[in-house]
Amino acid sequence: MKYDIRGKDIKITKSIEEYIKTKIDKLDKYFNEPEGITINVLAKVKGKAQTIEITIYTDNFTIRAEDCNEDLYAAVDGVEQKLERQIVKCKQKLIKINREKVKEFMLSYDAEVIEEENKIVKRKRIETKPIDEEEAMLQMEMLGHDFFIYRDIETKEIRVMYKRKDGQLGLIEIE
Repeated sequence: MKYDIRGKDIKITKSIEEYIKTKIDKLDKYFNEPEGITINVLAKVKGKAQTIEITIYTDNFTIRAEDCNEDLYAAVDGVEQKLERQIVKCKQKLIKINREKVKEFMLSYDAEVIEEENKIVKRKRIETKPIDEEEAMLQMEMLGHDFFIYRDIETKEIRVMYKRKDGQLGLIEIE
């Protein structure tokens, strides 16, 4: 696996880097060709909270997890467990989709598969009238939602405005 380990407001020491690599290298048992996998790691500090974000890029999928703890080593342990649960949970679903698309995953690896079936419990049709970003923010706030879908008044394209974990707003522009 290829690593890009960075720190924001924290110095990544050799021991932290080695600990991260040791923990995440345990996940290579789930991949057919782990040497072709790129892993981005971002460690950051805010007050006493130390957060670690790990993003794993494969040819067809991106897997991401984040954990926060006062102890950076505990945060690394937590994020590694979250990533492993994601991979194990998705294993069966990936097999159903298409074996060719999931060739980078070691599908023969036997792990306890968590069978949770996600189901669509509600469908909703929305009518999007052209509005600007300011009105979209207002509408989202008035509805009390974490996201809002609208048609941009200038470009006539569909946009998704959403509330990020840090409380700021994000905007997805669909091409």
